[in-house]
Amino acid sequence: MSQNQPPKNPPETGDPERTRSSSGREPQRIAKLLARAGVASRREIERMIEARRIAIDGKAIETPATIISSLHGVTVDGKPVKAPAPARLFLFHKPAGLLTTERDPKGRPTIYDKLPSDLPRVVPVGRLDLNTEGLLLLTTDGELKRQLELPATGVERSYRARAFGSVTQAQLESLIDGVEIEGVRYGSIDANLERRTGANVWIEMRLKEGKNREVRRVLEYLGLQVSRLIRTAYGPFVLDDLPPGEVGEVRQIDLVNFRKTLKTAPRGPSAGGGPPAPRPTTAAPAPGGRRGRPRHRSGPAPAKPTDKPRRRP
Repeated sequence: MSQNQPPKNPPETGDPERTRSSSGREPQRIAKLLARAGVASRREIERMIEARRIAIDGKAIETPATIISSLHGVTVDGKPVKAPAPARLFLFHKPAGLLTTERDPKGRPTIYDKLPSDLPRVVPVGRLDLNTEGLLLLTTDGELKRQLELPATGVERSYRARAFGSVTQAQLESLIDGVEIEGVRYGSIDANLERRTGANVWIEMRLKEGKNREVRRVLEYLGLQVSRLIRTAYGPFVLDDLPPGEVGEVRQIDLVNFRKTLKTAPRGPSAGGGPPAPRPTTAAPAPGGRRGRPRHRSGPAPAKPTDKPRRRP
């Protein structure tokens, strides 16, 4: 080989300026590839890099901006990282009283204490407050998590809230233009008065931002005290009759089709609308149970996930 002729397969040096590799794979930031492989979220990976827990060919890397074209030679805590497997998406009916985090310094129970032991490593899509219950999506793919969470993709979240107090439909409809509360601007919310039960009201709400405690703060702004909050849907994926504490998995074909809609989603705050709505997808019914119909959605029958919900042993 002449001195002017580069090797066919140059070693991966982690050079941020490196161009496309000879294998044809597009070089990407290591944090992104590790998130896609389900190692951890991007933020957690950045912390792991700061702690020198991630290495390439035995040498600890120093920046999450390190560019690589594959995970070959990458280790986490000395263990090789496997190439990303196809993304998987699970539906978990989170009960109230669980934190959406991996661990809690105060020792309070988390979702991971209740998940089936045979699940692969999963990360939650967004968060549900300690006392909020209902649908929590879990995925093995950090990039899918990010896509689902970004407001720019316009993925709709649906909730039902029970609250103490009085409110009119006109007040709820005013939220369609958004509202500013204590300097925080909340985007458009589609809210409807479902029914009254004594001194309480049940309200249905749909939104696309999902800011911290958004539903509770908006209803408190209207003079209501929320006593129960349930997330019923996230995009086309609905809670339906999945029992509390149980898990169902979305079929690969439904997940692939849904991700195609995300690629065409608006990417800036000025873009209107959201991705086309794929078929509603529900969790598989519990053994011996029945399948309910998705709320507020029309079209073909819900797609079936691949597995039935699993109980923690």
